[in-house]
Amino acid sequence: MLSKLRNFLDLLVEIAKLPVTHLHFDLDLNPDDVRLTYKHFTKPHEKYKIFKNKSLGAALIDLGQFNTREDYMNTHHRGVRDAKKAKSRGYVFCEIDRNNHIDGIHEINTSLEVRQGRRMDAYYLQKNSYYEPLKNYKYYGILDRGGRLMAYCNMGIYGDFAIFSQLMGYRNNDGIMNLLTTEAICQFIGDSAIKYIMYDTYFGANPGLKKFKTIIGFEPYRVKYHVK
Repeated sequence: MLSKLRNFLDLLVEIAKLPVTHLHFDLDLNPDDVRLTYKHFTKPHEKYKIFKNKSLGAALIDLGQFNTREDYMNTHHRGVRDAKKAKSRGYVFCEIDRNNHIDGIHEINTSLEVRQGRRMDAYYLQKNSYYEPLKNYKYYGILDRGGRLMAYCNMGIYGDFAIFSQLMGYRNNDGIMNLLTTEAICQFIGDSAIKYIMYDTYFGANPGLKKFKTIIGFEPYRVKYHVK
């Protein structure tokens, strides 16, 4: 009992140190999807009921600190360096139509049984015959020299912030996930409507995923959500 109380008090101290920011959902982007996501983000936290679900330790990059993509790509984050290595190996970042890569996406999804210490959800093991594009989403991929899809991500735009919704790829040492993530982030630098990029939260993520977020440049925030 005392151990749990001590851990909770330590968490409160950690929370108190987090920078606070406000993120605004915009229903005009896609009313049903935005409303559903806002409801999910602001429901009571599964473990700490007094807090909102995605309010503590949200992994964010403040795009306001970068005037150009070069400003971000010239940072000293290790993920940026690894992304440059992947590009030098011939990998290419591009916007994709997922329906042109149905086989490739399925092969990526089923290439590993376990990711980040968890077995793959059944959803990822089923092969889709068609992907319905959402109007508030962007879809990006990494292709190798032969045009094979090596990694992909789905990014939702929900207001003054964009979210990495899905981020998947083959496991190799070529830096393809770093290239995909950093280039996706760069697509929004200079867009006055998008102030932050989000990649879920730090709290609850396993050490490997926390490390990946950190080397890309994400930092933990305490977030207050609004909807218009």
